[in-house]
Amino acid sequence: MSHTTTQKGNFTATVLSNRKIGECFWRMDLEFTGDGARAFAGFQPGQFLQIDVSQVGLPPEDRIPAHLRDACKRNVILRRPFSFADVTAEIGRTTAELLYCVLGPASVRLTTLAAGDSASIIGPLGNGFSMPRNKRLALLVAGGMGIPPIRCLAKYLPTAYPELKIIAFVGAKSIDALPFEGDQGEIPSEVGPFLPAFAKYGISSAVATDDGSAGYWGFVTNRLAKWLDEEKDWSPAGTILYACGPEPMLAAVARLAGERNIDCQVSMERRMACGIGLCQSCAVECKVEGSQETVYKLCCQDGPVFDAREVVFGE
Repeated sequence: MSHTTTQKGNFTATVLSNRKIGECFWRMDLEFTGDGARAFAGFQPGQFLQIDVSQVGLPPEDRIPAHLRDACKRNVILRRPFSFADVTAEIGRTTAELLYCVLGPASVRLTTLAAGDSASIIGPLGNGFSMPRNKRLALLVAGGMGIPPIRCLAKYLPTAYPELKIIAFVGAKSIDALPFEGDQGEIPSEVGPFLPAFAKYGISSAVATDDGSAGYWGFVTNRLAKWLDEEKDWSPAGTILYACGPEPMLAAVARLAGERNIDCQVSMERRMACGIGLCQSCAVECKVEGSQETVYKLCCQDGPVFDAREVVFGE
C-alpha cells in the first residue's frame, strides 16, 4: 500500500441509511455511482473527504443536545472532513460507511439525512497509510473517534498482506465512548478476538478505557507498551505502528515508537476549511532531517498521515 494517486472530485452520494448507534455516535452508509464510484473505489485507509451540510436543515429542537442548541443556530458554510470506516467497491457502485459523533452544528445537521437523500462530497483527499516492505507485524492503535480510519485499514491489510500478523489496540474514556454498533459484551483486558469490528477480519484486539469500565484500566498507549514488554515474538525492524486519535495519544505512540525503534505512521487531525491546500489553515509542524529547523506541512495535502518521526508534537 502506498500513497494514493486517485483522482479527486466533487461527487454526489446517496444516503442508504443513517442511524444512531450510541450516546452521540451515528453510522451513515453512502452509495456512489458513476465517476464517484470509480473515484472512491480507490479510496485508501487514512484518506478523508469533505461533506457539505450548508443546505441541510436542523432537526427539531428536542432532538438537538441542549448544550448545542445555541451553537446550532449559526449557518454552517464550510465543508467538514471525515474519514470512512469502510469502503466496498462493486461493479458500478461503491458503498462507504461513515461513523461520526455529534459534536457541533455540522454533525447535528448530518443526523437529519435519511435514506434516499443526497450528499455533496469532495474526495478522496489527502494521503493515506503506506506499507513499508519486510514487515511481519502491524499494530493498529485507535483512540476515540480515531477508530474509523483504523477500522478501514483493518479491512484492507489482511487481504493485501495475508502473511501479516495484525493486532488492534483501542482506547476510549469509557465503554460508552467506544463507537461500535451493538453490545460488545464483557471485554477482558488481554489481547483476543473481542471486538467484532476487528474480529471479522481475523484481527485480535485489546481495549483500554480511562475509567476501567472495559478492558485494561488506563491509557491505550500503556496497554500497548505492556504488550510490547510481555510479548517476545516481535522485532522492531519487522514491526510497524499505525495510529489515529487525539494528539496527546499520538504523541505518546510516537514516543513509544521512537524508544523501541519501530516505524510508525500517525493520522493527524486539524481544522480544515478547504481540504485541498488553498486556505493553509491545517498546518502541522514537522522536523527537517539533519537540521534543528522545522517547517510547516499541510495536514490536508501532505497528510493527514505522517511519519511519526517528522511530526513536532506540542507538550
